[in-house]
Amino acid sequence: MKWGAVEFWTKQVPDYKTKDFKALQKLNWKLNARSERIWDDPKSYWFKIKDNRCLIPVTGIFEHRGITTWKNKLPYHVGLQGQPIFFLPGLYSVYQVVDKDTGEVAFYYTFTLITTGANETMCMIHNSGDNPFRMPLFLPLEIAKEFISPGLTEQRYREIIRYKIPADQLAYHTTFTIRSSKPHPLGLRKHERYDWPENPPPPLGTMNPPVKEQAGD
Repeated sequence: MKWGAVEFWTKQVPDYKTKDFKALQKLNWKLNARSERIWDDPKSYWFKIKDNRCLIPVTGIFEHRGITTWKNKLPYHVGLQGQPIFFLPGLYSVYQVVDKDTGEVAFYYTFTLITTGANETMCMIHNSGDNPFRMPLFLPLEIAKEFISPGLTEQRYREIIRYKIPADQLAYHTTFTIRSSKPHPLGLRKHERYDWPENPPPPLGTMNPPVKEQAGD
């Protein structure tokens, strides 16, 4: 199953190895689903697949923080206190492609993770870019189980996707890099802590960059 939901009427398999994200977007490749659109936007794709609920196991997420005095953004790893592995709610999509030569039908499964407005801590970390002040919908284990329950009602579904994880339940720290292949100065893995001793970052909530107009996801 691939991250990046592809609409079920798609007839072409996306090239997931390409770096041409515009080409992927033309194939309706969607990484994240705004929680606000799942029930309240009947024209959205998320409304169409709202019953295709799934859970995505993670050890944490990476996010970048903008700082006015830094040329590059500061990477963070964010997880849940006391939960080395937890689940993010998502929606899955299934599409099929017919092989023109053999006539065989292949089914492809993709998924999107659900995002919501950031809590107090994440507002200070995800504070810039195209979609600032957003975060994945972090859920405690028992609520995550409810999300995929066959008996989930519309009312409870709506309550769950409006859930806001308390800021004090997040565990977060700065890391050395997220996307680059630079080796960690201490020989550690990407998700492990790095405090930037040569240029200590300012406290959260300070030196925030100007915010761009938000785009949809």
